[in-house]
Amino acid sequence: MSFDTGTDALARLAEERVDHRFKGLPPDADGLTVGELTAQRRNLFTDGFATPVLALSAERLEHNLALMETYTARHGLVFAPHGKTSMAPQLFRRQIEHGAWGITLAVPHQVRVARAFGTRRIFLANELVDAPALRWIAAELERDAEFRFVCYVDSVRGAELMDAALKGTGSRPVDVVVELAAGEGARTGVRGEAECLAVADAVAATETLRLVGVAGYEGEVPQADPERVHAYLRRLVGLAVDLDAAGHFAGTDEIVVSAGGSAWFDAVADVFAGIPALSLPVLKLLRSGAYVSHDEGRYREVTPFNRVPEEGALEPAFRLWAQIVSRPSAEQAFANAGKRDAAYDLDLPSARAIRRDGTERPATGVTVTGLSDQHAWLATTPEADLQVGDWVGLGLSHPCTSFDKWQLIPVAEADGTVVDYVRTFF
Repeated sequence: MSFDTGTDALARLAEERVDHRFKGLPPDADGLTVGELTAQRRNLFTDGFATPVLALSAERLEHNLALMETYTARHGLVFAPHGKTSMAPQLFRRQIEHGAWGITLAVPHQVRVARAFGTRRIFLANELVDAPALRWIAAELERDAEFRFVCYVDSVRGAELMDAALKGTGSRPVDVVVELAAGEGARTGVRGEAECLAVADAVAATETLRLVGVAGYEGEVPQADPERVHAYLRRLVGLAVDLDAAGHFAGTDEIVVSAGGSAWFDAVADVFAGIPALSLPVLKLLRSGAYVSHDEGRYREVTPFNRVPEEGALEPAFRLWAQIVSRPSAEQAFANAGKRDAAYDLDLPSARAIRRDGTERPATGVTVTGLSDQHAWLATTPEADLQVGDWVGLGLSHPCTSFDKWQLIPVAEADGTVVDYVRTFF
């Protein structure tokens, strides 16, 4: 699967017909291709879009892409942002154009999507033991000499299952990294360094796998704080040093050391800057993915850029526009967006703006207190000037569960002009 083939696949997205499958789009656009609708440069607020409608800010999206490109370059990091956040091949391409080494994913379906759109380097942040998926990966490796695939291994049993599935496929070995768990009670990963060495030995005993490094996820450190996160990352680096000293990376050209969620990538930059000289060049691979849209909740509060403000600042790029459909009392209102439309797994949406008669103002005195399937519950104070028919702009928390609710997302400039549509595949 070449990058050129991926370009053709992206171009075909513009040929898809707009219809009832895509929430929020203008009803009178039915039958147009996405490309034709894009060319019309409709206004999100005045040209027929129906609420609720989720939009991405064109300016903020570009700002976030550029900021992480300069950040990773400044810190000597290679970047494979976690694509499961958006599952949007158009955004994968833009991230790669902004210097990303490749894309990180979590499950085989996501790998198939990325490959269909020409992604050449994929880091699967999971142990892959599904035999049909492994055989498909082997076929991709055999078919495309430019395809680089790396995945976790976190158990001897996992290595054995991978080996059994890959025997007889005839492909080049599948590259794997030992995942070190972030602590007792954390998510996946090998719990201790001794067990990591046993997993490395199990990989070495196969002809179908090649150990190329170590990886982990510092966001799972129990009771995470700077000291605990730095300590875990130092353990991860120490594991790479020990495995290298034991000769486990003799069959590769570089050693992968990878970490990086969206909350502690400053700690990753700090610790990875001190990786000692190893027997081979080190690929310092950062995987933070939520930056592309950022958010108005959890990541806005804990972003490393808050701790190190001189590095810059990410900007929340999502805005969910809903309409006030009920104002039963002076203290309460309801908007027509709910759990089907807005992320709510970490924090509720926050009311950010009100639009009426073409004028936008801050959502003073308006608070989201709950979500039903199709309604947002709003509490209003006396200073809230809110009427049935007003549009309310909601900021969203946790982009990982925002993209998956919308298959075709308008990208709008500050004045509301829609300049693109992002297709998602969940």
